Amino acid sequence: MKKRILVDMDGVLADVYSRFFELHEKESGVRLTINEVAGMLEADAFPNQRKWVTTPGFFRTVPVMAGSCDGLKLLNHNFEVIVVSMATEFPHSLTDKLLWLHEHFPFISWKQIVFCGNKDLIRADIMIDDHFKNLDNFNGETILYTQPHNMKGTDHRHKTVASWAEIEILFDLNLSKYRNMI
Repeated sequence: MKKRILVDMDGVLADVYSRFFELHEKESGVRLTINEVAGMLEADAFPNQRKWVTTPGFFRTVPVMAGSCDGLKLLNHNFEVIVVSMATEFPHSLTDKLLWLHEHFPFISWKQIVFCGNKDLIRADIMIDDHFKNLDNFNGETILYTQPHNMKGTDHRHKTVASWAEIEILFDLNLSKYRNMI
């Protein structure tokens, strides 16, 4: 039986920070750097973040995280993958996120997608997420995907990755080995 792995959307599959930086610069004329926002919550780093994420269409146009398509295919071949997002806080995001997943990750079935308000409700063996609040309460193996808001957090038990290439290494998923399977 394959292990079940939960994979977060925003900050793991979806590159929301690139959109935050872009929108902040467009509205303020100031281009922030990762170092300037490191350790800050998104809402503190980007004063209009809440407005952006509650706007219909925001999540539909977020760029795909580099390497995530091939990486998720590999995970999906080797694990029972569930893509999970705390999307119910932002009702307009539900359709946007579903359409975004179908466009960029068509190999993920609708049966493998969970939109919720609390990830503690979902049982799994492994979780990949960028927020301590989700990983700290998870009973299985935890993998923290590095994003600016978690860069200064040091007191945790989670394995840390900074890219999908590191996830492939962590799970010993050789892309060339599995190329014909994906």
